Amino acid sequence: MAARFTVTYFVAADDAAEAKMRALDIALEQTVEIPRNAVPTGYVEDEILGRLEALEEDPAGRRGHLATISYSEDDVGGDFPQFLNIVFGNSSIKPGLRVEAISPSSGIIEMCPGPRHGIAGLRARAGIDAGPLVMSAIKPAGLSTAALARLAHDFALGGMHYVKDDHGLVNQRTAPFDERLKACIEAVGEASAKSGRNTSFVPNVTGPATAVIERAKQAEEAGAGAVMIAPALTGYDAVRTLAADRSFTLPIVSHPAFSGANVISSGAGFAHGVFFGTLHRLMGADAVIYPNFGGRFGFTRDECLSIANACSVELSGLKAIAVAPGGGMTLNRVPEMREVYGNDVMYLVGGALLQEPNLVDACQRLVASIHE
Repeated sequence: MAARFTVTYFVAADDAAEAKMRALDIALEQTVEIPRNAVPTGYVEDEILGRLEALEEDPAGRRGHLATISYSEDDVGGDFPQFLNIVFGNSSIKPGLRVEAISPSSGIIEMCPGPRHGIAGLRARAGIDAGPLVMSAIKPAGLSTAALARLAHDFALGGMHYVKDDHGLVNQRTAPFDERLKACIEAVGEASAKSGRNTSFVPNVTGPATAVIERAKQAEEAGAGAVMIAPALTGYDAVRTLAADRSFTLPIVSHPAFSGANVISSGAGFAHGVFFGTLHRLMGADAVIYPNFGGRFGFTRDECLSIANACSVELSGLKAIAVAPGGGMTLNRVPEMREVYGNDVMYLVGGALLQEPNLVDACQRLVASIHE
């Protein structure tokens, strides 16, 4: 018998009987996708079919229950996309179902080596032993390569540990990827030489399936300090593939573009901590960007805390990763964010700094406020 992993779902239902019926339907849908009375006896029924292990009332008070279902590693076949399919494939199309927790088995962990660097490695690359990290983004799309490189230079001179592409910067004619990569790495290197700090440029390597790995390796060869990928656009296995590739050594920063529908409903999709924490650590992301509470998106303080916890809690020995809350962050939010996140955070501030008349000075004030 193969080892089994478990997934806990919120199941909307009026009573326990309905919840059990829906949970048993998940077990069928996620594995054999045929009526229960058509499931072959023997190996298929005993091993492949999902098993309802526990059913309890929802402690959060929603109208429904939490159902924990186990699945065999044989269902996965050593394939990460198939693991995701088993976790929430067809059932994700049904209303009133939400993934609340994933407990991986040893075989899943073997398939997912996890983050290469984690938050400790990101700190080491930045040349600091402890405390928060700071990141900003060059933007907007439409600026020339030279203009974006000047922004990268000034962010680095002002004390940012990481300077990343905006997620909208890919291969536009005003700043083609190859040209922007070279210019921004040179600009950040020049500023780092002046400041004496270790600032890394983080290009966005999101793109067509045939380009993601190629761009990431090109970035490493050119001297980038990390790469950024939007896994909901490229496919989640793109991150896992890079993280597992021993010839590729850079940290991976995840961007949330195209992923919002997975988390914004309390009764569908994924719990925030599962999606931005558990799944991203299994994928191998070293830092995860997500919308901070109080910004221009709708995440709550508790949802953001659940992400931070899932990024650092013990998970089968996988490294803790950096949370990078952003999305409308301002300099005056720093004390509040320090209180909530403590030291294990990467502050992501972009547009607020670009509004300042002196970008270098604004960055220096931000860094000072974080470490005071």
